[in-house]
Amino acid sequence: MMNERPIILKQDLLEGLQSIGIEKGQSIMVHTSLSSFGYVCGGAEVIIEALLEGVGEEGTIMMPTQSWKNLDPSYGVHWEEPEKWWPLIREHWPAYDKDITPTNTMGAVAEMFRKWPGTLRSDHPARSVAAYGKNAKYLVSQHDLSDIFGETSPLAKLYEIDGYVLLLGTGYDKNTSLHLADVRANYPSKHMEENSSAMMVNGKREWVTYSTLYVDGEDFEEIGKAFEETMAVNKVDLGNAQLRFMKQRELVDFAIGWIEQHRK
Repeated sequence: MMNERPIILKQDLLEGLQSIGIEKGQSIMVHTSLSSFGYVCGGAEVIIEALLEGVGEEGTIMMPTQSWKNLDPSYGVHWEEPEKWWPLIREHWPAYDKDITPTNTMGAVAEMFRKWPGTLRSDHPARSVAAYGKNAKYLVSQHDLSDIFGETSPLAKLYEIDGYVLLLGTGYDKNTSLHLADVRANYPSKHMEENSSAMMVNGKREWVTYSTLYVDGEDFEEIGKAFEETMAVNKVDLGNAQLRFMKQRELVDFAIGWIEQHRK
């Protein structure tokens, strides 16, 4: 028997968000799978409206708006293209423009959110974050090129202001805040790598190489399972999706300990 495809209205979203602890004034990093719900009447627009209404004018909503196709082809981001094209990609890939550059596989909600009137986006050419609300400017400012997920990143700033993480139909493999734990944890295989992106430098497109921490997220689902067995995560089912809400500091601090204990 096929799963029923439910219809989700904006009021259903508002009630679901309230039931798991969304309140006015919170700052929340949101990861969303629109298709996981069923049929959301109004689509991505309605989800964004519900989120912004949930936190109110004193709150802030963040989403990852990564454009990771703007990385060196040798990194595997253009796996569908022949290697002989790589020099041409490096030479001609458009420079990052936070007002224009689309997201890559971040989902329909994040793609609409980056263009939402009033939303601000960080300057990282491959791993940007967008935010709307009271703390948006602070959260997305000074996103250092070589510190994708670390102490100058929007993730660390969300940690500093004691923010939250909201998973709307997604798993922990999409939970970007776990990368902050990558940065802060000590483990034997931790290492840096070089990458490159197309950027505007002094008004000219350049292919810029920079050093950054190597991360892959392969154990994020395992970390999430262990976290939920230990810490409080508010959950509610809405349509065919599960909503999960947690404090970012608790997640990151737990993940640091898990990583240091389990990673080689």
